[in-house]
Amino acid sequence: MHLLNFAHPLTDAHLARVAELAGRPIDRVIAVPTQFDHARPFAEQIAGPVAAVGFTPEQWQTTPFLVNLPSLTPIAGLLLAELHGRTGYFPTVVRLRPVAGSTPPQYEVAELLNLQTVRDDARVRR
Repeated sequence: MHLLNFAHPLTDAHLARVAELAGRPIDRVIAVPTQFDHARPFAEQIAGPVAAVGFTPEQWQTTPFLVNLPSLTPIAGLLLAELHGRTGYFPTVVRLRPVAGSTPPQYEVAELLNLQTVRDDARVRR
């Protein structure tokens, strides 16, 4: 399983928890810098970070991966649309949450969100 990280670096503890929740080891973390130029349309910038992952069209459709989304919501939305276009499904994403009372602020892995399952379940409520 690959973890595509479009956000802040993840610690060994984060990766261990992700592997535990996924039920399989994380073979590779692909860190992708995701800094956008606010003076340019975001939609024309999203293909760059996704291409930086380095997957071929075949790998996008066959390689198991999880995604740690960037925290800027418009970029996260565009990223999900781009990934869906390349894979044909919505990915599973990592959700982090703040550790209560931590100083300095620390984060822990809360859950894995299977967006395709959420999408499929929503279809019956149309």
